Amino acid sequence: MTAQLDDTDRALIAALQSNARQPVADLARSLGLARTTVQARLERLERGGAILGYTLRLGEAARAPLHATALVNIELRAGPAVLARLRSLPAVQVVHTTSGRFDLLVQIAAQTTQELDETLDRIGETRGVKGSESLIHLSTKIDRSG
Repeated sequence: MTAQLDDTDRALIAALQSNARQPVADLARSLGLARTTVQARLERLERGGAILGYTLRLGEAARAPLHATALVNIELRAGPAVLARLRSLPAVQVVHTTSGRFDLLVQIAAQTTQELDETLDRIGETRGVKGSESLIHLSTKIDRSG
């Protein structure tokens, strides 16, 4: 069952994205709703799949200092094996399939340049990878990831 979102649901979600630890009473007060209404909406949004969970957002001091994106081309039908290899690399955070010149977009977070370099090497030498191009992230200008 998919939750249908109205403006109040969107406002509630936006407030939670800002601070998911807010007490329900504070959320209710900021939205001008009864606490029981907010609690019921949260439960409906969770049941309906609009809210999958609540998570921790790391601050600058706790995040890996180096981030990169690897754009990867793979051989036909090599996807499952390549994904299994990427899954085994601890610095690989997210993998997306893409359209266009590259087959996969791999997001990497590393503690050191050596770890980053070794991860990029492991990706490049993976059986089924035809080629890759890496982009080192220098600074973040916009981040709406929550």
